[in-house]
Amino acid sequence: MSTLSSEPSPPEREKRAAELVSRARELVPLLDRAGDSIEEARYLPDGVLDALHEARLFRLLIPRSCGGEEVDPVTFFKVLEVLAEGDASAAWCVNQGCGVSIAAAYLKPEVARTVFNDPRAVAASGPFTPKAKAVICEGGYRVTGAWSFASGSKHSAWLCGVSRICEPDGQPRLGPGGQPLEPVTAVFPKSAAVVTDVWDVMGLQGTASDDYAVKDLFVPADFCYTRDAYRDRREWGPLYNFSIYNLFGLGFSAVALGIARRSLSEFIKLARVKTPFGRTQRLAENNVIQSEVGLADLKLKSSRAHVIETFQTFYRAAAEGEGEGPRPELRAAQRSATCYAMHQAREVVNFVHHAAGTTAIFKGSPFERRFRDLQTLTQQGQAAFANFESLGEVLLAEDAAG
Repeated sequence: MSTLSSEPSPPEREKRAAELVSRARELVPLLDRAGDSIEEARYLPDGVLDALHEARLFRLLIPRSCGGEEVDPVTFFKVLEVLAEGDASAAWCVNQGCGVSIAAAYLKPEVARTVFNDPRAVAASGPFTPKAKAVICEGGYRVTGAWSFASGSKHSAWLCGVSRICEPDGQPRLGPGGQPLEPVTAVFPKSAAVVTDVWDVMGLQGTASDDYAVKDLFVPADFCYTRDAYRDRREWGPLYNFSIYNLFGLGFSAVALGIARRSLSEFIKLARVKTPFGRTQRLAENNVIQSEVGLADLKLKSSRAHVIETFQTFYRAAAEGEGEGPRPELRAAQRSATCYAMHQAREVVNFVHHAAGTTAIFKGSPFERRFRDLQTLTQQGQAAFANFESLGEVLLAEDAAG
């Protein structure tokens, strides 16, 4: 039986949103202090995790019926943006944990509570890989596969494996049109998988985005769902009209903008006191630096405003009962807005890193780790130029003219 999450009144929603953003802001000093230890350990230490759980920041996208916050997308964005000003790895892990937790809107309520009822419950997931197979069997699937990029794997109790649905002979199960069925997401305890520590990378080092694998693991059908499948949804709040992919993208853009805003703020502090070698003026007195700082500020503000406006527009439409998910043009708008924001954030961080000169190259500076984190963030799929193609296709369509 499907459920409809009771929507709080606008004043209640605004008050709760402000509380959650304030909680995130209060954690920034802790994240600042923990940054080096997070990177050295390559996962989030207990003290950071305790604070994030106490603030309920891993529960932002879990339905209220399952003990979650079920916030609107803009609140989600603002929380992650603030966290990223403290530490990008921590913000990334919160985004990933929240994105995966949307499974609770698709699983049966009793199953969702089994997975997410624990107030410290977190699940991790890697992207779909065509080699992973979920072989149909009595009562569910036998899953065999290996996945990568399971951010937050160290502090997660559950994992998800997105796999191709196959017949008992191993061939893909075909739908009515003769095409393979949509991949199924199987949810299983981390203890059932082999997790391999492979996360030796240049940035976002504290996310523990490791590999994991299972072999011939039975997963009951009730612990499986199809991502973004309207027929599988059991929660009907407007939040769950967004695609999981686009909510991940929203979070990534928030993390990118948070990194960039903090980097720019630190550079402004530096520019007020630093006179480069061989110069007579402080950086802040240099006309080129002045222009670039002004432009950087506008890049962050404008791309941030565009993301917020884009997601607010669809959230309002969803709250008013629009359809069974965003229209293709709205999905394209969401995807391109978040991708554009990540690109603008990278431009700002690149400017800051170069303009700060040798100050930026030392470990322990306010710039070095953030530069690496931002470069790593923009290497993933939601920041690829291909995300602009769908928007261009919509704009160039003949029926869009007028």
